[in-house]
Amino acid sequence: MNFSLRWPRTLASRLSLIFLICLILAQALSFGAQYYERYENAKNTMLGNLETDVSTSIAILDRLPAEERPSWLRQLQRNNYGYLLSAGETGTPMTMEMPDAPIAMASIMDALGKDYPMTFTDIPGPKKHFQVHLKLTDGSPLTIDVRPAMVPLSPWLPMALLGQLALMIACTWLAVRIAVRPLTRLVDAVDNLDPNAHPIQLDEKGPTEVVHAARAFNAMQARIASYLKERMQLLAAISHDLQTPITRMKLRAEFMDDCLEKDKLWADLSEIEHLVREGVAYARSVHGATEESRRTDLDSFLDSLVFDYQDMGKEVQLSGKSTTVIDTRPHALRRVLVNLTDNALKFAGAAELLVEKKRDGSVSVKVMDRGPGIAEEELAQVMQPFYRVENSRNRSTGGTGLGLAIAQQLALAIGGSLTLSNREGGGLCAELHLR
Repeated sequence: MNFSLRWPRTLASRLSLIFLICLILAQALSFGAQYYERYENAKNTMLGNLETDVSTSIAILDRLPAEERPSWLRQLQRNNYGYLLSAGETGTPMTMEMPDAPIAMASIMDALGKDYPMTFTDIPGPKKHFQVHLKLTDGSPLTIDVRPAMVPLSPWLPMALLGQLALMIACTWLAVRIAVRPLTRLVDAVDNLDPNAHPIQLDEKGPTEVVHAARAFNAMQARIASYLKERMQLLAAISHDLQTPITRMKLRAEFMDDCLEKDKLWADLSEIEHLVREGVAYARSVHGATEESRRTDLDSFLDSLVFDYQDMGKEVQLSGKSTTVIDTRPHALRRVLVNLTDNALKFAGAAELLVEKKRDGSVSVKVMDRGPGIAEEELAQVMQPFYRVENSRNRSTGGTGLGLAIAQQLALAIGGSLTLSNREGGGLCAELHLR
């Protein structure tokens, strides 16, 4: 199996990996340098102590009577070397010129070589060591058994290293979090950017780069809002100004003799007037967020809306209860529901409103019909301004293509969302989700 290392996908994981690798390498180099220095100091100290201790011990044993020497061996014993009152073990002869000669040989030679001729032998075995053979003044043999050992590590050192590693991980996490948090806030702000709602300004505090990014985003929000407002004002102005010449044309048509051409001209002017009014309504829907928000009993609000339709002889029914008082903009909410209900009445002749309270505290208002529905691939497109599912020029069936666009704009303005779906058995369901 082939294993390949993959670069992490998120910025936080990449920064964490880089920081950790660099810090661990730096810590390893620092530990290596300190350990090497400590090893050299400890080695020099031990060799110096070895020279002093060996020369003192041999001098004591040489001056003691032969019968008292065995009792002193225990007192002169050390962790890494000791003394034998014998010729020692047989082994491989060693010289100072050998490349792998132990460094303790030179220290012992410096301490005793002037007074005592000696030989060195390498003793094989599970734990390799060497012996120094010499004779005391009275001719008695004496062996120094040397067992070289590494400089021991302090018992607290592994815990200190683990503590340093934990501290590095914590510092890396904190540094990455501080570095990535402004970027996360910027991403959230971009995801929630809504030109139709009140802009949420990013906090312009922190490092210079973060401040520049926040200022650029806030300026971008302002430019988008200004451009959208200017475009909607232009649409509203054109639509509004068109009403005057349309009215004059309708007045002139009134004075024409009754004929088929008059009826056609009157119908065309009525269609133009309806389209202009819808254009003004769409332009105003963008500014639905400017309406003052009020506490509204949703059940009473829906009852009033349905009763108004029933008084006009329309087949509109309401089912379900929310028992909820919501904070919303009632005129904008009413226009959304009226547009959806009018659509249902136009294409199905009847509409059913269903209100439900969700577990998360939000409220859903569904406007359902049994009309022809909308093709699945067109459900998203019908929310676009001037898009009509029916491509005929008959406004009585095709409409202006602004009803659902206005409803969606106002739904966003009141902090909700609008979704369309086809019903099982035929028909359309328009769901307004209020948070």
